Amino acid sequence: MTDAPHPADAGWPTTTTAAEVDPTHAEAVPLYGPRFQQDPAALYGEIRRLHGPVAPILLDGGIPAWFVSGYREVHQVTSDSQLFARDTRRWNAWDRVPADWPLLPFVGYNTSIMFTEGAEHQRRAGAIGDALAAVDQFELRSHCERIADRLIDAFAGSGKADLMADYALKIPLLVVAKMYGMPEADTPDLVRDIAISLDNGSDAMAAHLRVAATMRRLVAGKRARPGPDVPSRLLDHPAGLAEDDIVLDLIVVTAAAQQPTANWIGNTIRLMLTDARFALTLSGGRGSVGQALNEVLWQDTPTQNFLGRFAVRDTQLGGRRIRAGDLMVLGLAAANADPHVRPDAYSGAGGNHAHMSFGHGEHGCPYPAPEVAEVIAKATVEVLLDRLPDVSLAVPAESLVWRPSVWMRGLAALPVEFTPTYAPNQVAPMPAPAPW
Repeated sequence: MTDAPHPADAGWPTTTTAAEVDPTHAEAVPLYGPRFQQDPAALYGEIRRLHGPVAPILLDGGIPAWFVSGYREVHQVTSDSQLFARDTRRWNAWDRVPADWPLLPFVGYNTSIMFTEGAEHQRRAGAIGDALAAVDQFELRSHCERIADRLIDAFAGSGKADLMADYALKIPLLVVAKMYGMPEADTPDLVRDIAISLDNGSDAMAAHLRVAATMRRLVAGKRARPGPDVPSRLLDHPAGLAEDDIVLDLIVVTAAAQQPTANWIGNTIRLMLTDARFALTLSGGRGSVGQALNEVLWQDTPTQNFLGRFAVRDTQLGGRRIRAGDLMVLGLAAANADPHVRPDAYSGAGGNHAHMSFGHGEHGCPYPAPEVAEVIAKATVEVLLDRLPDVSLAVPAESLVWRPSVWMRGLAALPVEFTPTYAPNQVAPMPAPAPW
């Protein structure tokens, strides 16, 4: 994500044309459109069968790139930061990218942790890791449970809810607000803008700029009045981070915490409500929530694809000739389903945590962010099942609609029904008088 309107003027060469990048892009697969919304796994499998583990693709607007769908190849790209780097100014197709390109928030260069390399990246990632590691995970879980209870109290008496809008989409950023020392009143607009910025729509950049403005106000406030929170720890960290860099890094952490975690929660609840393997334990819930969370990361991971890595020099990958500056789109969901490393792909993930859902290598999700996300997701699902043990889908499973994004995998809505319940401080409505 970026505040810059266009980074093609940053001094890196951008003269290579699409034809020179690779002639096989004449047969490239468009990585956009409605086919990705309902059954992306089938399309990833088709791309792998027809084109191998590294396939020529076209992004929105016909921009050429490579789709890395093989597990081994994704592991290779994410492990070798010297050959496949993150600085987007290396891209050789910038001359093809319009200023209003909907994917610009993902690749427009800025100095955030997303695009730094080498020692600078290690410095920034270390500061974020230290700031997150100072969060007490027991206290974090207790706070998640209180938020979950409060949200459930708001709809428990009605016997129905949309567990995306009313629950899953609200919790992660409410928890982040606590970690940031941010007023909860600021979170609804932030949730909306982060969701818009992560969908590749025409208003993605405007939404990202609003998120950036919110983070600037937060950091300025913490500079004046520090507290026991993540922004204050970053401001006080020995790494000596600049305030503008902290703003950018908080945007990255916030976006990674909100939409992927919300979708992880929603996708897990959907799995537990639609898969017979979990139905027998729904009344207890706790024994299978961890398994369901892990299985979702393998089968329906919230971050499906990621932009990306850029080849530092000419090389080969998966039998393809890769030119310096070529863009590698990391097919995280496709790699998780690669039959060459997961011949048991349809028999459940069990205790296998070797998925690519949090990335890998130097630019993977920094420790302890995955653990923090899991605390939030697990507490959220467990509280729901404890409070509403007979919760069930209110619509046929096949009618559920996925959000229109190639990059994120999450439901547009998750309508459910259950026996109405009431919190101790709530009064149940009086029954209607019997007719005479």
